[in-house]
Amino acid sequence: MGSLLKNIKNILLNRNTITILAVLTGVIVLWFFYNMTVTNAINPQRVPVATRTITATEMITAEDYEMVEISSDFLKNANIITNSNQLVGYYVKNETSIAEGAMFYREQVVEKDELKEREQEDIPDGYTLVYMDVDNNTTYANSIYPGDKIDLWLEVEVDNMYMYDEFINSIEVIAVKDSAGNNVFDSEVRKEPAHLVFAVKTEMFYYISLIKTISDMDLYPVPRNELYTTEGAEVSYSNPQLLQIIDSYASSTPSTAVPSTPTTGQ
Repeated sequence: MGSLLKNIKNILLNRNTITILAVLTGVIVLWFFYNMTVTNAINPQRVPVATRTITATEMITAEDYEMVEISSDFLKNANIITNSNQLVGYYVKNETSIAEGAMFYREQVVEKDELKEREQEDIPDGYTLVYMDVDNNTTYANSIYPGDKIDLWLEVEVDNMYMYDEFINSIEVIAVKDSAGNNVFDSEVRKEPAHLVFAVKTEMFYYISLIKTISDMDLYPVPRNELYTTEGAEVSYSNPQLLQIIDSYASSTPSTAVPSTPTTGQ
């Protein structure tokens, strides 16, 4: 027995044995940490993804998502909703949408009272909303966006000649709606534009409404460049002489129903 312990002691004290044991210990430690890192990296976590394309302002229901497994490492730097309790009964934020098969990002999902209809908010006193009829052509292939600045140009026949001139400038587009009243850009698939929504001074609203009743007059939106859009100039008449032409047409056309000047919204 004593001889056996002595042999074991000699082996353990042997320099080669110590080196081998140190290498084995190092390999085991490295393997342990490597295995733990890999496990944490690929350890799947269940997250909700959309079962259909959900457009802006829609409420999310239990049928609108399913749970799938993804790498937990991906979630470290992604602001993804992982708990379905933070989805059901919530709404998709304005001017965004969630595609079928996509995960839900926190900035896309809001409570109902956080939804905004810009048409009804922050309209200055003395301004009135206008819903201007447009189509794909008059919006330059649907290239007028909310927040863009536009001018309104008036086409009118005067003395058997057509005149085309700038009427009102510096109008900010609030929304672009389709024929059903939906925001055109709230979905990945763009809808056909039917109305530009903007606000003008109430007197201007009167003239815009009056132009609609005159068969020889038409208004067209004209977009401006990015610098013009960000300057924030006040909405104003470009050519006040056009007002005289409009008044003259209205007074000389018995069939023209002159609208009363509104004092509140449309």
